[in-house]
Amino acid sequence: MTTQSAKLGTVDRSWWIVDADGQNLGRLATVIAETLSGKRSPWYTRHRDTGDFVVVVNAEKVAVTGNKLTQKKYYRHSGYPGGLRERTLAEQLERGPEEVLRMAVRGMLPKNRLGRAQLRKLKIYAGEGHPHAAQKPEPLRLSRKAEA
Repeated sequence: MTTQSAKLGTVDRSWWIVDADGQNLGRLATVIAETLSGKRSPWYTRHRDTGDFVVVVNAEKVAVTGNKLTQKKYYRHSGYPGGLRERTLAEQLERGPEEVLRMAVRGMLPKNRLGRAQLRKLKIYAGEGHPHAAQKPEPLRLSRKAEA
């Protein structure tokens, strides 16, 4: 028995679409990160990019539990002394709802060039529309439970 390993031309990538309306931010990010990294694919290989493309719509309607809207902070630094800026989750959702989901998924991917390549396959849109109709994305199943 030999173990099959994914090579450059072996993997054919699928396109998936996810509606984030009412979905929990962390649980949604976990499913998206698994799909981007290829862990839902039979060709999964740790050191290769075997994941699929994911299109997320309605990112502005993502749900969070508890007091995260006021207590969760996003930090960025300009590089200058005293240049640390912070925003709450509510402010970040108001200004750039796509970045909230992108940062949640990015934290779940590898911190190297493989992770950056996987993150490039994530397409996030705040509203309902997206320009990827030609790729014919299919709805992504968010739960692992068998459907009856």
